[in-house]
Amino acid sequence: MADRIELKGIKALGTIGVLPEEKERAQPFEVDIFIESDLSASGQSDNLADTISYADLIETVVETVSGEQHQLLERVAQRIAEEALLFGGVDAVEITIRKLRPPVPYLVDYSAVTIRRERPREE
Repeated sequence: MADRIELKGIKALGTIGVLPEEKERAQPFEVDIFIESDLSASGQSDNLADTISYADLIETVVETVSGEQHQLLERVAQRIAEEALLFGGVDAVEITIRKLRPPVPYLVDYSAVTIRRERPREE
């Protein structure tokens, strides 16, 4: 059974890209994060201590996008996944990151990358 926490449309400014202007000027990004976790304890107890804090997850996403510099959306998605998997109780994570103003000479709503990562299984 995979219960999910979904946080959609997290917005942050970051310097992510290959072009010189992308490395100098922050631009808008949007992130969706889906956490797979057993939520039965918090469903029974109604206690925040038994689940994963949405605020802490959002803060992790924003700090990663805003506080780190990378060239590729793939790398930023990976970094967010790595940080999310450090939260207790997170079994797997799916990240979608969108660059809302991709530097292409065409009309495009956004460019995006989606990845899914799981906590390594203990042997």
